[in-house]
Amino acid sequence: MLNIEESPARLFAALGDATRLGLIKRLSNGTEQSIAQLGEDLPISRQAVAKHLEVLQGVGLVRRTRRGREVLFVLEPETVAQARHWLTQVSAQWDDALGRLKMFVESQP
Repeated sequence: MLNIEESPARLFAALGDATRLGLIKRLSNGTEQSIAQLGEDLPISRQAVAKHLEVLQGVGLVRRTRRGREVLFVLEPETVAQARHWLTQVSAQWDDALGRLKMFVESQP
């Protein structure tokens, strides 16, 4: 699993693609799904879906398991929680910086 504190750019770069975001949304119900299920109604091949899932797996957002001949994917909620926590920290830093800027501007004659 990717440690988001060490490499947030990799995780957010992986999420910077609309297809990958759509796959995350499809997996957000918590069920294991095959490439065929995830690719249903998408205008791309199963091979393209597999490549997108490989990127998501590489940053720890999805986990892959094999059940017989079928490969299934499931969302990794811990990585999503880490990303949410990281964004919360960044947001707090920005809020603090903007608060200091506001105080500085308002203190000027």
